[in-house]
Amino acid sequence: MTLSEIKKHLTQLKTISFTLPDGRLVPNHFHVTEVGKVTKHFIDCGGTVRQEKKVNFQLWNADDYDHRLHPEKLIKIIEMSEDIFNLEGLEIEVEYQGEQTIQKFGLEFHDNSFQLTSLVTDCLAKDKCGIPEPKQKIKLSEIQADQSCAPGSGCC
Repeated sequence: MTLSEIKKHLTQLKTISFTLPDGRLVPNHFHVTEVGKVTKHFIDCGGTVRQEKKVNFQLWNADDYDHRLHPEKLIKIIEMSEDIFNLEGLEIEVEYQGEQTIQKFGLEFHDNSFQLTSLVTDCLAKDKCGIPEPKQKIKLSEIQADQSCAPGSGCC
């Protein structure tokens, strides 16, 4: 999700909620303590220099139960950060305190709630590492008659 997408959703909401991947809600008294631009400049295992830029939201729970963050306040925070950091079109990554350490999540919007989604690692240079592409699994029952391999057809 990008900043323009989150702002669009926020304009339609009266309250903000975030749901963790396991279905638990982030407590209603959370604060967005940071909106920033994170730049990662790195070399992948194949030797390609890469740069990745994302918007970072940090969610924090305080013992302050009386000051819930409202959509219009979050929009103001986002607009300030857009002006300062030139965040147009960047994807949002969310930080949230887990049991032991800070966790990072992707962000989607479903059923009037922002969903924190799991992130996974991946090799960016599979072609240079010798890692084969996974083969697409097809059920034989789903193959059309014209796609089947008949004797003498030359498909095998």
